[in-house]
Amino acid sequence: MKIAALQTPLASVGSGDGLALIRRRMEQCEAEGVAILCCPEAVAGGLADYAPDPLQIAVTPSAVLAWLSPMANTRLTTVVGFTELGTDGSIYNSAAVVSRGALAGVYRKRHPAIRRSVYSAGGDSPVFHASGVHFGVLICYDSTFPELAADLASRGAQVLFVPTNNALPEAKASTELVAAARACDVALATENGCWVVRADVAGVAGGLRSDGSSAITSPAGKTVSTARALVEDLLVVEIGLTTA
Repeated sequence: MKIAALQTPLASVGSGDGLALIRRRMEQCEAEGVAILCCPEAVAGGLADYAPDPLQIAVTPSAVLAWLSPMANTRLTTVVGFTELGTDGSIYNSAAVVSRGALAGVYRKRHPAIRRSVYSAGGDSPVFHASGVHFGVLICYDSTFPELAADLASRGAQVLFVPTNNALPEAKASTELVAAARACDVALATENGCWVVRADVAGVAGGLRSDGSSAITSPAGKTVSTARALVEDLLVVEIGLTTA
């Protein structure tokens, strides 16, 4: 089966530019027989930590489903990062799993940021089953907590999808962040016997920069595909899995 990671151009917070790109790439993945596509963290609207008013970019999971509705009849499963508006008024850094035009579930980032964040922390790590695969989601910083990945693998996850948004103020941005992400992916893969699929943003916008750490890593710890620095890219890899 084929899995894919989409590296999208870094956009200004609040921009909806990435949604049309996601739909085009979904069409491409559908045509190429991709089973699951992973998109970056907060690809819909950007990171709320950089927004003047975080609530303005917060939406419900049903809104994400509506954004992707032109692709509702595809066989593709897509993991899409967004800022979620909870029923209690809190906001969460979330990833929606959309499969065959329906919402299969939502993962909320467990560790929102290294320091202070406007996001509330999620409390659950579901194992999803779609396109014949058991998989888990770890949003960006969550991937640095080995116990989260180990828990997902112990419950049957064969693939770990890591929506990422490594955008930092330009003065703080560094290619060392890409190297750290690669090392993290190798550790996750080898320690848990899982494929690791990381999808990042890339480029410069609104005073932020991300070089792009998108990559696909095998359970043996081999980085089998990496994205080009600072630009949009799509990684598609054929992987060997016993589907369930």
